[in-house]
Amino acid sequence: MNSLAEAVERWLDEVVIGLDLCPFAAAPRRRGQVRIAPCRPVDEDELGDTLLAELRRLAETPAAELETTLLAIDGLLGDFDDYLRYLDFADLLLRQYGWQGEFQIASFHPHYRFADADADDPANLTNRSPCPILHLIREASLSRVLARHPDPDAIPTANIRRVRALSAGERARLFPYLFA
Repeated sequence: MNSLAEAVERWLDEVVIGLDLCPFAAAPRRRGQVRIAPCRPVDEDELGDTLLAELRRLAETPAAELETTLLAIDGLLGDFDDYLRYLDFADLLLRQYGWQGEFQIASFHPHYRFADADADDPANLTNRSPCPILHLIREASLSRVLARHPDPDAIPTANIRRVRALSAGERARLFPYLFA
């Protein structure tokens, strides 16, 4: 499991922060407020229990100590369609437990594909990760940083431009799990 955490950590540092895909990630990472929580659930029920435990941990811990959690999933939801279906269930859990409006879940997957993109479009790299990840985000924190950003709507377009500009060698180095 340690190698999974290391792979996610490398992706976070080199891709998400290194390419500035999320202009808000560097500060909490520097302050030690990002939790990488690797899990190897045997089935979706166990993953649901783990997800609930991580959401509770986030709800019970001040943002100054824990800003966000990356739930890294090993051995389950490798199929992107299964992952998308599970995201719907995860959003249902947020509503069921009264966390809608408090938390949101961002999605990352090794086979991530935007609905309007070809499978091999480099734009998909903006959300491709070494394993399926459920990124648990505090909505209040997100609202604060977005309010201070000069143009939050331009972030996705800038990210797509950035990853499309990567050379084949840069892609292979940054995404070794995709371009071996």
